Amino acid sequence: MGELDARHVDSSSSRPSVTIGSSLIPVINKLQDILAQAGSELDVSLPQVAVVGSQSSGKSSVLEALVGRDFLPRGCDICTRRPLVLMLENRLPKPGDDRTEWGEFRHLPEKRFYDFSEIRAEIQAETEREAGLNKGVSDKQIRLKITSPNVLNMTLVDLPGITKVPVGDQPNDIEARIRKMVMTHISQQNCIILAVTPANSDLATSDALQMAREADPDGFRTIGVITKLDIMDRGTDARSFLLGKVIPLKLGYVGVVNRSQEDINKNRGIATALAYEEKFFNDHSVYRGLSDHCGIPQLARKLNEILEQHIRMVFPALKADLNSKMGTVLKELQTYGKPIESKMEQGVILLNILTQYCEAFAAMVDGKSQEMSTKELSGGARIHYILQSIFVKCLEEVDPCDDLTDDDIRMAIQNASGARNALFVPEVPFEFLVRRQIARLLDPSLQCLRFVYDELMKISHACEVTELQRFPVLRKHLDEVMVKFLRDGVEPAERMIGNLIEMEVDYINTSHPNFLGGNKAAELAMQLLKSPQGVTDAEGQTSQTSQTARTIRSGLLNGLLPNQGSRPQPNNENHVSSGTKAWIPSLFGSRTSAGEPMACRPFGEPSHSESMPSIIHLREPPSSLRPVQMTENKAVEIVVTKLLLRSYYDIVRKNIQDLVPKAIMHFLVNLTKRNLHRTFIQKLYRENLFEELLQEHDAHVSQRKRNQELFKVLEQSVQALEKVDFDVSSQTSSLGTDASIGLPRIPRTSAHLHTTAGGEIGQVSYRPFPMPSMTKSTA
Repeated sequence: MGELDARHVDSSSSRPSVTIGSSLIPVINKLQDILAQAGSELDVSLPQVAVVGSQSSGKSSVLEALVGRDFLPRGCDICTRRPLVLMLENRLPKPGDDRTEWGEFRHLPEKRFYDFSEIRAEIQAETEREAGLNKGVSDKQIRLKITSPNVLNMTLVDLPGITKVPVGDQPNDIEARIRKMVMTHISQQNCIILAVTPANSDLATSDALQMAREADPDGFRTIGVITKLDIMDRGTDARSFLLGKVIPLKLGYVGVVNRSQEDINKNRGIATALAYEEKFFNDHSVYRGLSDHCGIPQLARKLNEILEQHIRMVFPALKADLNSKMGTVLKELQTYGKPIESKMEQGVILLNILTQYCEAFAAMVDGKSQEMSTKELSGGARIHYILQSIFVKCLEEVDPCDDLTDDDIRMAIQNASGARNALFVPEVPFEFLVRRQIARLLDPSLQCLRFVYDELMKISHACEVTELQRFPVLRKHLDEVMVKFLRDGVEPAERMIGNLIEMEVDYINTSHPNFLGGNKAAELAMQLLKSPQGVTDAEGQTSQTSQTARTIRSGLLNGLLPNQGSRPQPNNENHVSSGTKAWIPSLFGSRTSAGEPMACRPFGEPSHSESMPSIIHLREPPSSLRPVQMTENKAVEIVVTKLLLRSYYDIVRKNIQDLVPKAIMHFLVNLTKRNLHRTFIQKLYRENLFEELLQEHDAHVSQRKRNQELFKVLEQSVQALEKVDFDVSSQTSSLGTDASIGLPRIPRTSAHLHTTAGGEIGQVSYRPFPMPSMTKSTA
């Protein structure tokens, strides 16, 4: 039936030609050792067998029987307080070997334990170091590898037994904690569940089977082990349980007999216990015909077969998973770069980083970045949007007459006329008003410059060169140089924009070919005033001016000017010309009749014909004067001024819309692309700064070291799998299939087997041992 304990198999028998698990399980055990170096960072699920059961269910006895040695802590209370990963490795003895069995702990590398009692002591000591001295539990694994010619290759995980009542230092939720720990192991799809249940308890209420059903509802990964068959009540047996008639499991059940606590106390060995177990099953009328379901050797064979078959099934996926993880770790490792050792390497790395940064910056501005977004505008596209969709369109929407009322324009015209009435529309109010509107263009132009500066800063932060992440000091200095460089570029751009506005304000070019001109403006104004509807012309006449025009036209149609009321027109016939009857006021307020010359009357002589009139007093002029009279001429002047304002403002606006983006692109954006690399070289590429700039985070260094270790572990794991020289399909077909469990059938030799009275293949024969009286197991 394969490799069995040398003490169990007839010495004259020859080993089978196909060794169960000779190629695959040792590889998995090796992977266990390799991956253990990485701790919990590599979440790789390896095929293994997890032993689950309640406290004192006989788990430890089953494991010791599989190994053939006493090496586990024993006692009445909870003994397994940390998961024990037990890797069994079959190794044939070599000529000259004095010692063929030993154990090795992962936490004590290169130290072999040949005395298995010392292994037990070390398990106990390591458990107490992590879980304390008083019954505490921990989920940190203990890894033990046992090499022997008397074991079958397999990996077992002994989990703490389910306990109900806290004892010692155990917390009140000890049961929930242990259940969570157990479920973490058995929920992995690559884990075979060995559910251990004592025969003297109700199988339907077994904690082990209940948890196994939660993790493996279909029962494809669960093997049931029924212990303590020898202490069942007389007249009862576990036949229906072993045949799966009570709780069916796809992998079936195996019944075993444990050593009692008295046997342990009297140091009765595993070999004696196995001999007693064989005799018990052979002598039992029920179990004699269930040899495939009884005994530790049958359990070992079944576990080995199932684990071997399971490894064959998951081997391709396991290899692919390891390759995938290795690729991921390698990619992350590349981001950390290699350690820098010499000045030359420092200079090369620094120059590469600066060059890549400048190239990435220019690519983002030009829209050639490899990481182009498909969700939103980025890089140079945002700058173009600011210049054209925000700045240009904003200026298009500005009306130069929005903040000017007709009264404002009329006041400016009248003030420009001085002490006399102007015959024509004066140029001074037009130039004054248009300069004020042109000056308003400075603020949006500077805002546009600030927006572009902010976008360039965003682009600089988005240019994350991979190796730049390693060096925080370099990142800081690079940002400082970048900020200063951009600010230096903003200053000439600001001056240029200011000069553009000053140029437009300083000289009003009324000879511009696109300027409307006074004559054309006057004609349009008259047309507007004569229009019965006051329709706005092509130049955008405002509703306020139209209302004024309608008012003026209405007054003209009635024969009156605004604010004149019904004042009579002067009579030309009564007008004083020369010797008329009209009276002329005196400079001093007196007047004479038309027929009496003033020279005939002495100065100061009172008139006897009429009394002296009272003196007329004028009102004092107010401190603030505003014209109160609107005439047709004034209305025309207002309309003409507005037309000229809009015409010239449109000319200036188009100039600013064209020249301000050019100034920003030339003095800031394009200058940055051209000179940024040279500035970085001048400011940062200095040999005395290499060491300071290329300092790495301590966490970065440790993470790189850790990733190097992980990559090495994964590389070793993949190499271990690649060295496996076998053909899964050919070996599986050559072994045949065991119909009872759907796994490869293991060839047996006649020396290993005996035939029962019913012609069935019986249990493997053991070497004869003394048969002392055995006390029935109670533990």
